[in-house]
Amino acid sequence: MTVLSFIVPAHNEEQLLGRTLAAIHAAARASGESYEIIVADDASTDATSAIARAHGATVVSVSHRQIAATRNAGARAARGELFFFIDADTIVTPAAVRAAMRAVRGGAIGGGCVFRFDCEVPLYARFLLPLGNALGRRLRLVGGCCLFCTREAFVAVGGFCERYYAAEELVFAQALKRRGRFVVPRPTVVTSGRKFPLITGRWAVGMLAKFVVGGPKTFTRREGLEVWYDR
Repeated sequence: MTVLSFIVPAHNEEQLLGRTLAAIHAAARASGESYEIIVADDASTDATSAIARAHGATVVSVSHRQIAATRNAGARAARGELFFFIDADTIVTPAAVRAAMRAVRGGAIGGGCVFRFDCEVPLYARFLLPLGNALGRRLRLVGGCCLFCTREAFVAVGGFCERYYAAEELVFAQALKRRGRFVVPRPTVVTSGRKFPLITGRWAVGMLAKFVVGGPKTFTRREGLEVWYDR
């Protein structure tokens, strides 16, 4: 029997963490496999750790304020053979977990799911999201809200590169692709649209342009990434 490790990086996520963990429990139980949930609590000042423990998760306390390092800390505490990295505001489904397991049993070393938002989105996002998901499926590159890989593959690529404060999931996916087959299963997951009030269309297009021109190295500094790193 495969042991599944669900690793959830979190910083001050008391509002949404409970529903995320409940969804993980439901999806994992539906898989029929043994599983564990690890919440990597990165310097939270709210009830994140208490909520995690109340939902049966193991809490790993760190103080990195960097998503890559926090994910890696959770992975170091994991016991499973198959890792799932789930953002603290994301709802994973039984279909997504089953699809990931089928892919790995079919020879893939990792992959990730595209997503939809849990709310109405601004006009610019109605255009960018379908385009991004279509490109993600074609290029086999996805955002970080739901990623999976074998323990062996995670160790082989050295985990998430801690040089990056954003786009670390794309660097991680590219590293996995150099080692083996990376897949984007058909099922989607649902993530929170809570940050839309902070994001203008101009900002979103500007960040996309920076990435297209400069690649992931654009995100090796926290400056300019306050949407993700400020409360």
